[in-house]
Amino acid sequence: MTMTKAHVSAHELVAGRYRLLEVFARETNRLWWYAEDVAAEQPRLVAQTALPEPSADDTARRITARVVRTSETMRLLCPGQVATVVDAVVEAGTLWTVTEWIDGTPLGELLDREGGFNVARTARIGVELLDVLRAAHDGGITHGELSPGQVFVRDSGPVVVTGFGLAGATLVPRLTAPSYASPEQARDERIGPAADLWALGALLYTMAEGRPPFRDRGRPDATLKAVDRLPLRTPLRTGPLTQAVQGLLRKNSRERLTRPVVREALIRALDEDADADREPAPVPRLRAAYAGVRAGVRRAGRERSRGMLAAGTALAVVTVAAAVLAATHQLPGVGTAQAPVRPTTSATPAGSRTGGTATSSPTPTPAPSTAPVLPAGYHRYTAPEGFSVALPDGWKRLTTTRVTGAYRVTFGRDGTSPTLAVTHSEQVGPDPVAVWRDDVEPGLRRLAGYHRVGDVRATTYQGYRAADLEWLAGTGDARVHTFGRGFLTGGGDAFSLRFTAPAATWGDAASRLALRTFLQTFRVPEH
Repeated sequence: MTMTKAHVSAHELVAGRYRLLEVFARETNRLWWYAEDVAAEQPRLVAQTALPEPSADDTARRITARVVRTSETMRLLCPGQVATVVDAVVEAGTLWTVTEWIDGTPLGELLDREGGFNVARTARIGVELLDVLRAAHDGGITHGELSPGQVFVRDSGPVVVTGFGLAGATLVPRLTAPSYASPEQARDERIGPAADLWALGALLYTMAEGRPPFRDRGRPDATLKAVDRLPLRTPLRTGPLTQAVQGLLRKNSRERLTRPVVREALIRALDEDADADREPAPVPRLRAAYAGVRAGVRRAGRERSRGMLAAGTALAVVTVAAAVLAATHQLPGVGTAQAPVRPTTSATPAGSRTGGTATSSPTPTPAPSTAPVLPAGYHRYTAPEGFSVALPDGWKRLTTTRVTGAYRVTFGRDGTSPTLAVTHSEQVGPDPVAVWRDDVEPGLRRLAGYHRVGDVRATTYQGYRAADLEWLAGTGDARVHTFGRGFLTGGGDAFSLRFTAPAATWGDAASRLALRTFLQTFRVPEH
């Protein structure tokens, strides 16, 4: 079977809704595309996999159902490290797997660019991959397709793995990346967790050596034969990982190292060479590339009107405040309240509710010019982006989302409310009230149980023009209360803070203290 041809143009829609924009990665019979879901107005990643022969309707349904089901199971077993499949479609003998956007760089691209990693960085990524495999294997799931094309390295947070549920969709096992196939896969035998451990060993080898353990020989059958029959090329740069790599790459699956033994070796290598792992995080290339491709599509006349984009397209156009993305939940992770708005100076929003009933709240006071004394149980966090804020002890940076000209950082304990989201945008409109009212709220109205608390309130915050928006969303025990403040810092720049907590505890002392502290201690980057 030959490589999938990129025969679909950006003018065509897959399944009537996914516009393919540009190929960003290739494997033997798979292409990865930047894409746009024109119905949901969201960016997506789409994997195009050639199937061995035209599939009957029932076969297509089984394939797509397995991919979606396995992805959902893995998302629950290993949250934050497995890409969510939002759709899977078989059209014209091709499987199209649509995943949520991943704000990271494909491992294959990093290896092509850098040639290889030091031992510490290799070990760190190996530990993160092993965590995903442990969750999968404990849940009775074998990946079967692990390769550099299925691993995305983020600038903040662990790697994200894609491709669960794809094994067996192609005629020859592991045809998409034969250099990473296990010997039992090369022989077309039944596979299990040991095949994933072989693939992990192959990835560790590649990251350290700068080349796979078995080179691609141009034809899948020739490469698979080499994997099965040729001896392993002795690794030269794996250092303290050498025994672990060689132990994973044993031809007999029963002789391969176990996960605990491998993990111990990886952690030991990390501890021995911790300083070497202090290197710049990879630039999140995908989102910037998507923005560039999308801009080209817009220039070609295939973009929607600016008004429609402002209402919710997000991510594709930087002229729409990044806060819109956060408030409408159009990006992964917990969002942030939007862009420019004219602040007041209050530590607690006016008209806040307790358990859904409106009550009067004190107006926040302006942040003092000197750093305030932090409440007990809080510590100051200074972000690499330059801003700082006091956070409750135990809170950490959960997600980082970037587009050209904007970013969003979310903080919390475990990804559930309460959370704080900080958004910065370099291109926003001049009226903060209008941004909330005209750009953000139309998207919020689509949220289940959405109810605005009071009006959009113009105010000032630390001397900047600002505005506040407060709302409830969700139902039952999942109902949350959010207070958002956006403020203009000059030259088109804007920040927004959004604090979200369970509606049932919104009026509690802890929630009120958190909001007051966030507003009093937030500091924009110094210029």
